[in-house]
Amino acid sequence: MSSASRRLSVPWHTILIALLTVGLVAVFLRSIDLREAWRATLAAHPGWITAAVAVTLQTYLLRTWRWQSLLRPIGGARFRTAFRTMIIGFAATFLLPARVGEILRPYLLARQEKLDPAAAFATVIVERLLDLCTVLLLFALALFLAGVDVGREIEAAGLVALGVSVVGLGGLFLLAGHPERLGRWAGRLARHLPERAAKLVSHLVQTFAEGLKVMRSPGHLAVAMGWSVPLWLSIALGILFVSWAFDLTISFVGSFLVVGYLAVGVAAPTPGAAGGFHYMYLAAMTQFFRAPADAAGAAAVVLHLVSFIPVTLLGLFFMWQDGLTLGGLKRMKTQAQGEIDQV
Repeated sequence: MSSASRRLSVPWHTILIALLTVGLVAVFLRSIDLREAWRATLAAHPGWITAAVAVTLQTYLLRTWRWQSLLRPIGGARFRTAFRTMIIGFAATFLLPARVGEILRPYLLARQEKLDPAAAFATVIVERLLDLCTVLLLFALALFLAGVDVGREIEAAGLVALGVSVVGLGGLFLLAGHPERLGRWAGRLARHLPERAAKLVSHLVQTFAEGLKVMRSPGHLAVAMGWSVPLWLSIALGILFVSWAFDLTISFVGSFLVVGYLAVGVAAPTPGAAGGFHYMYLAAMTQFFRAPADAAGAAAVVLHLVSFIPVTLLGLFFMWQDGLTLGGLKRMKTQAQGEIDQV
């Protein structure tokens, strides 16, 4: 292949993400009347939307405090550093493909606070597990307390998912409490790898287990789990405020059902969760609360903007202060992955 052809070639995963994004956005747009959605947007109450923006920004304070509690067993981090890298990481995730921010956030923090990059990355994994457990717990509570007919299949799926998440948390706690088990598994895998790769795998597993120290510290873990509850209640409150801005009838507990659906929507690897976020909000509001599709579709777009625009602008401001660019962050991701693998 010539150098020109290599420059013009597009990675297959980029093509798949583009197709997925276009498909999800198309499915969402086909579900609503754009003229009616625009009318609903013009009639929305700006006070509730402003309140939603404030609550959304509040969630990043809660995320920072939770992250600090997870970082303490591996050395700790200052609030300013944790907050700024948190915001930059989320902005990068929203603007760049492949969830770049998930790797850059702990890498930037580790570099500034002189922490082990792999150990800092492990705290992000623990964060995601705590998020999953909390979302499923709230979803399960809403199945019984929201006063809406969710159907037996969704109720059963929610309860099963909750059980799986609790078992997963217990399994991670067990493995982190006994890192020698991870070492044995890494040793078995290393026997089938070249010598250099085997050493890297073994060292990465050991460092990752070290990063999960918080799972062996009941006090720090309890604090992190404690922060997860108000964090996700705050996210639910933002959803509630935007829904009320469009005169959609939904209770606070009912918003937990929407949280569960949105967690599925943002799992799709599209830029800024485009398409998946919108469709899952629309699906939850029309299925559980019989909301008009056009108003719910308009609310989905506004909620998406509320959720992503303020933190992205703040992240770009912090990046400008630190002399960072989006192109530089993409290149930094490769360096970050290398250091996590080799530290």
